[in-house]
Amino acid sequence: MYVLLDTHALLWFYSGDAQLSSTSKNLIKDTSNNCYVSIASIWEVTIKYNIGKLELENPLTDLFEFIKRNQISIIPIELDHLIVLSTLPLIHRDPFDRIIIAQGMTEKLTVISKDSIFKDYDLTIIW
Repeated sequence: MYVLLDTHALLWFYSGDAQLSSTSKNLIKDTSNNCYVSIASIWEVTIKYNIGKLELENPLTDLFEFIKRNQISIIPIELDHLIVLSTLPLIHRDPFDRIIIAQGMTEKLTVISKDSIFKDYDLTIIW
């Protein structure tokens, strides 16, 4: 299975937070699955960490190393993603979530997210 982690799914997996569903955790841990995270999520985390809206127990670079160690691939933002983004209805207004939605749609990835608004788009969502 090919899965794209929403930002909170990545952070909860990283921190071992019980808010991450067991289904999601097992999918991410299963090495037969290919896990991805958007560069937009990395950007969002970096911004929020920098301005003090996100606290991490360890330096931000530890999260980046964790991503590498767990073989989570980073998806860059491509022009095709932006084309799909430009056609999305304004159901979800968060720009980071909107690009994650567009990437999931473009790349035909199953998205791991607790965000109920994602279900209003043409995506396969798991939580």
